[in-house]
Amino acid sequence: MKKQSWISLGLVAILLVLSGCGKVSSSNEAVTKEKQPVTLTFWNYGNTITDTEFNKLIVEPTRAKYPHITLERIKTDAETTPDELILTGQLPDIVYTSSGPAFYRFLDIGVVQELDNLIKKYEVDTNRIKPVILKSIKSFSPQGKIIAIPLSFNLLVTYYNKEIFDKFYVPYPSDEPKTWSEWLDLGRKLTVADDGTQYIGIDLGGPGIVARSIHTGNVDEATGKSALSDPDWTKVYDLMKEQYDIPGYVGPNNELLYDRSVFMEERRIAIKPHFLANMVGPLEELRAKGVELDWDIAPAPHFGNNEVGGSIHSLILSNQSKHIDDAFLVIANILSDETQKLVSRNGRVPSIVNPELEKEFGADIEVLKGKKIENVFKLTPKQNNPPHPLDNELNTVLTKAAEDIALNGKDVNSALRSAEEASNQLIDTWENTRAK
Repeated sequence: MKKQSWISLGLVAILLVLSGCGKVSSSNEAVTKEKQPVTLTFWNYGNTITDTEFNKLIVEPTRAKYPHITLERIKTDAETTPDELILTGQLPDIVYTSSGPAFYRFLDIGVVQELDNLIKKYEVDTNRIKPVILKSIKSFSPQGKIIAIPLSFNLLVTYYNKEIFDKFYVPYPSDEPKTWSEWLDLGRKLTVADDGTQYIGIDLGGPGIVARSIHTGNVDEATGKSALSDPDWTKVYDLMKEQYDIPGYVGPNNELLYDRSVFMEERRIAIKPHFLANMVGPLEELRAKGVELDWDIAPAPHFGNNEVGGSIHSLILSNQSKHIDDAFLVIANILSDETQKLVSRNGRVPSIVNPELEKEFGADIEVLKGKKIENVFKLTPKQNNPPHPLDNELNTVLTKAAEDIALNGKDVNSALRSAEEASNQLIDTWENTRAK
């Protein structure tokens, strides 16, 4: 994959200075290094991983198997980009992030270590990885290389607030999987203004969330142009329009999305399809503070195929690391049965093939006790949609299309035509810049 031309000259200079550090050691050198104390740096970009989770899922398993390795976490504010971190001279050995545009942030600046040779060298069995996860990771490399090791699969599930169902005498949802349209119909019954409070029956989460259930990405792989003319995208936006048309859904300040605090703290959302890992931790934090919410889990919505999408929480190895072999041992260790058992018990879906681990899901998380955790596993996980380096920018176009429908009176077809044109302009500019 070619680097994008907008990488700053300063960044290029730093990478050139560091480029001699990415050489993989020979087997004898690796053995020698493993006997010496090594400190590796770890940085989280774009995901949620608390210090407790970092220690429990990464640090402690590493210490148990490789006592010579010490892990230090680099802490930055949420707005720090990979480019900015590198320009400060703090390029980490290991990065924790999600599949999707975040992968490209590191691929574009050329710091991702391809892992196939290391996997072969240390005889790591990648057949242990769930096939949809492995295929998704390989899809980010034109050569089908493995560029990350997956910690967990952050699947979509449906959260619902039983208090709102009780308030309006609506029966709780069944445990059988429902389509997006069926969930929307249920949400209509619960979008009610009562005693000065506007309750939102369902927040679908925006087109980016709903699109996890289709098989079409932002860009047509055959033509290299926008894929927004595909019927899959019309299906997504038809659904979004139905949501926006529910009286009371669009907020007084033109709100089209409601964050998790509206569900957990304001308690105004009855149904919220969302990523598993993004809600469980904050709900547990509320419980620890003595704030109890009567909620449960139902299977994620689908488009009639009983499939569920998600993002892959993964560890990337920097090719600028001075300790590539040791850093690889750390990230490879997360595929062990012992570590994946911890992953499951802490409310994350394991990345390896081992159905027995599902039985332990959430066992160490108090807020999940008594919840219908079996509903997490009712649908078949699907491969991530085909990725593109411009996904982050193209997702902004998707948001604009949703706003045009909800706030500017555009019909779905007109909004998608405008979005397709805007997407193709971005793609053409990127292609022309890359070719220079």
